Amino acid sequence: MYDQPRANPSQAAMTFDQMLERVRYEGAHPTRERAEEAVRAVLAALGRQLTGEERIDLAQCLPVEAALTLTAQTPATEQLTGWGFVKDLAERTSTTPAVARWDTGAVLSVVTRLAGPDLLARILRQLPGGYALLFGQAELRRPESAAA
Repeated sequence: MYDQPRANPSQAAMTFDQMLERVRYEGAHPTRERAEEAVRAVLAALGRQLTGEERIDLAQCLPVEAALTLTAQTPATEQLTGWGFVKDLAERTSTTPAVARWDTGAVLSVVTRLAGPDLLARILRQLPGGYALLFGQAELRRPESAAA
């Protein structure tokens, strides 16, 4: 699956160290180690939510260490909403929902730049409501099906 590169109009690739520094800056984390904890926790949580081609394509956009964290997770049998994602992350990392939301925003803002707009749109279509805001995007209402 990884042997055929896919076209991706996102920004130039970055190293894991560059990713950590960007997350450290975006999240105002005091140390590189704290930024790395956030990256690993958020990408592991995202790896439990993403499946299929979007998961593979996103992994190809990330630095190797980040891609391994994302793909090492077994996808959950039930997808969480955006708020459920934050609450689950807070519980797994023994932090508050506010800290988990802050970390999520810092990490996913960098992921957004690496993924590019086309892949991000595909990812958001796969996930339940509430994720667009976590990726720093406007949350648009999904069209509701007309009553028959």
